[in-house]
Amino acid sequence: MGSVPAVLFSVGSFVKLLLSSVCLVLVVSAPVALSWSKEGHMLTCRIAQKLLDPEAAEAVRNLLPDYVDGDLSALCVWPDQIRHWYKYRWTSSLHFIDTPDQACNFAYSRDCHDPHGAKDMCVAGAVRNFTNQLLHYRHGTSDRKYNFTEALLFLSHFMGDIHQPMHVGFTSDQGGNTINLHWFRHKSNLHHVWDREIILTALADYYDKDMDVFQEDLQNNFTSGIWSDDTSSWGDCDDLFSCPTKYATESITLACKWGYEGVNEGDTLSDNYFNSRMPIVAKRIAQGGVRLGMILNRVFGHHNQDTLRPT
Repeated sequence: MGSVPAVLFSVGSFVKLLLSSVCLVLVVSAPVALSWSKEGHMLTCRIAQKLLDPEAAEAVRNLLPDYVDGDLSALCVWPDQIRHWYKYRWTSSLHFIDTPDQACNFAYSRDCHDPHGAKDMCVAGAVRNFTNQLLHYRHGTSDRKYNFTEALLFLSHFMGDIHQPMHVGFTSDQGGNTINLHWFRHKSNLHHVWDREIILTALADYYDKDMDVFQEDLQNNFTSGIWSDDTSSWGDCDDLFSCPTKYATESITLACKWGYEGVNEGDTLSDNYFNSRMPIVAKRIAQGGVRLGMILNRVFGHHNQDTLRPT
């Protein structure tokens, strides 16, 4: 992962940038949909933080700026807010993976690169890289090679992105961004439907726009509900280095089966699409949260040695 730079500015300047990012994002907008909505990313991070062991919880709190009072979810959308800053333009390709049209599979060596062909510059590469950076945290905070606060925020965000199926979509339509359609009565595109529309519709229709109730429902589903028999397998992968390939493979499989299936340019998607796809979106948010918690517990615990290849 040597092609992904480590950022070296101080935590003090980092906090100032975080504060100013709120203002900047109001005037800088992307031409296409970005990632899970704010709500999706916050739910992923909330679920993860509730699953942290004491060691990991302490490390996360120590790395977060004081003004968020230990709440990781408050900054989980930060990588979207700064991706168009000159300093962070190199992160733009880290939010997604373009796969060959209709292939419906992911191969790291084939697909993980930016539009210019730079290797490892995709969301699977980003999860690997920032996980590996955080493994150095226990080596001593005097290691100034990495900015651990940034690594934490990037990892937390990209774990959400890699679980959004359309972030591992087809190259020609940019993960559904160029497939224009209507979501019920308003204009949208297929990528945006998966990023945001399904989540907001669910919040309005089922949870009275209350994210706490939505989060509780997700947690109940994987602790004692419909996903509880599968939850133990969510953490399965040979090692932390191979996990992102598993997550990306799941996403492109779901994109083909549930995202693209039956959808054409100009369609109107409504109740049938929402009712059949909402369970997929909910489960991916939950899986992203459970797996982020698992990774943070491993990298911040004393059992993290040799879990990744060295960079």
